[in-house]
Amino acid sequence: METRPMKLRDLAGNDFPEIAELIAGPAGDIEITGLSSDSRKVEPGMLFAALAGTKADGAGYIGDAAARGAVAAVSGHIAEAGIPVLAVSNPRRFLSLAAARFYGAQPKTMVAVTGTAGKTSVASFTRQIWAHAGYAAAQIGTTGVVSPTRNDYGSLTTPDPIKLQELLAELASEGVTHAAMEASSHGLDQSRLDGVRLVASAFTNLGRDHMDYHPTVGDYMAAKMRLFDTLTPSGAPAIIFADDEEWSEHAIEVAIASGLDVRTVGRKGGYLCLKRVEHFRHKQTAEIVVGDEIFEVDIPLAGDFQVANALVAAGLAMSTGVSAKVAMAALEKLVGAPGRLELVGQTKDGALAYVDYAHKPDALENVLSSVRPFTTGRIVVVFGCGGDRDKGKRPIMGEIATRLADIVIVTDDNPRSEVPEQIRSEIMAAAPGAIEIADRAQAIRHAVSLLKSGDTLIVAGKGHEEGQTIGTTVLPFSDHVEVRKALADVGEEVAS
Repeated sequence: METRPMKLRDLAGNDFPEIAELIAGPAGDIEITGLSSDSRKVEPGMLFAALAGTKADGAGYIGDAAARGAVAAVSGHIAEAGIPVLAVSNPRRFLSLAAARFYGAQPKTMVAVTGTAGKTSVASFTRQIWAHAGYAAAQIGTTGVVSPTRNDYGSLTTPDPIKLQELLAELASEGVTHAAMEASSHGLDQSRLDGVRLVASAFTNLGRDHMDYHPTVGDYMAAKMRLFDTLTPSGAPAIIFADDEEWSEHAIEVAIASGLDVRTVGRKGGYLCLKRVEHFRHKQTAEIVVGDEIFEVDIPLAGDFQVANALVAAGLAMSTGVSAKVAMAALEKLVGAPGRLELVGQTKDGALAYVDYAHKPDALENVLSSVRPFTTGRIVVVFGCGGDRDKGKRPIMGEIATRLADIVIVTDDNPRSEVPEQIRSEIMAAAPGAIEIADRAQAIRHAVSLLKSGDTLIVAGKGHEEGQTIGTTVLPFSDHVEVRKALADVGEEVAS
């Protein structure tokens, strides 16, 4: 999209006093025509952000950026490169704030949701409730970008700050007034959201994830809590799922200490209180107390966790202008996010086949527990674990699967650079009686062939993904497609 050049001092703002003297001088008059954190993509007139990564420090590329036409750079330390270099304490935060100033416009009502599980569903449900209320709404996250004018598949939960701010400006120019986005722990820790002007935020839950990035679970939670203690303005609503026994209270404490308006939802919720739930195969009937009113709502999705996600989304929507009556009515029309306990098909005998994104212990436990109330036969689960990720969760997920499912099939997920047999062996070590089938498509076909009346199949781990990463190659692969093919091969029905 078209942007106007901006003087370096206006781009930098007043957030970093250590560079105040430099930008007050002639360097501050330099006109910046664009931003880049990749020296290979620098064009004449750009500001280069030299960010420190896990493998290299971007400061080593300032010279290359200057040679390509960069007129200034920002870095974590002083460097000589023939162009002004702004040495700041947090270059990532500088870039996020600079990108927000450079692109300018954002949807007026921006909210963000963090937590281990449920972020995608909450962002999607919030968008749907806003749309039901008549707002031009969008969502940004793991499954991409959805707005009234686009449905773009994506892969990053939280985009880099330059792409994010460019996207927000595009959405605003399209007329989007309300946008919900996912806030990953990586994105929060790396200050990618620091330029987003939030009016409310939310927390779903915390479980084991990303232990290959965060040293401890405490560090993981602290990264999540940047959404409350740093990014959400004082006095703004913080919607918190109250039923996470280990972490809800901690989130509430952080939000209160940060001066936020805490609004809890769930069975222990004070803002939206879930009094009763009846489980059916294709829906759940929930009794929800809002102030002095009681609403009986038919939520057209399976799984306790989807009720929790719906409550968090309703809390965000109601905290940003939607009435309780409209929000509760919208819950009855929700469409599940792609690959989130998504019903893909069923056999002629009525066995159901679902695809779910569960690729972490808590998520797998939630999805298997959620289908038990309406499964009169057996639960069959097909899953694996990704390579080059937290290895500690593999036996944990093996134990969960064998404890909660009747038939367990361990297969490959995205092995990446690891040896697939090793990944499977680490799962199988804690999954006595599990069936091991390396080829994911074959594993799905075998699972479908086992289905009988009353059974439920869960193919877990990849959800909406349309590829399988083996080594450095991404091969076309879809759990949805493979489940449908397997059902068709045995002459069963396929859901639309």
